[in-house]
Amino acid sequence: MSVKLLMNWDIKPGRDQEYFEFVVREWVPGVQRLGLQPTGAWYTVYSRSKDTPQMLTEGIAKDLETMQDILSSNDWTALHDRLTEFVHNYKQKIVHVTGGFQI
Repeated sequence: MSVKLLMNWDIKPGRDQEYFEFVVREWVPGVQRLGLQPTGAWYTVYSRSKDTPQMLTEGIAKDLETMQDILSSNDWTALHDRLTEFVHNYKQKIVHVTGGFQI
């Protein structure tokens, strides 16, 4: 059964331009090479709540074992470490795919 990796974070102040360039040039191609298929990304432009993350993203793997292999790989660690140069408050969780938007 397919599983989905739900991720959210905030872009560090003043790093927006660099962040978006990284996402297009490195993040998306990198996660795809690892076997994680990006299925959605949402950017919160305005929120009154401090608890609302600026970015919500998701990617699907064919099964839990594949997802665990991806997340335990050196390539994922390197890609994730690079992401954290541009973001903070990173959180993730794995859920079974049920369709539509999941939180």
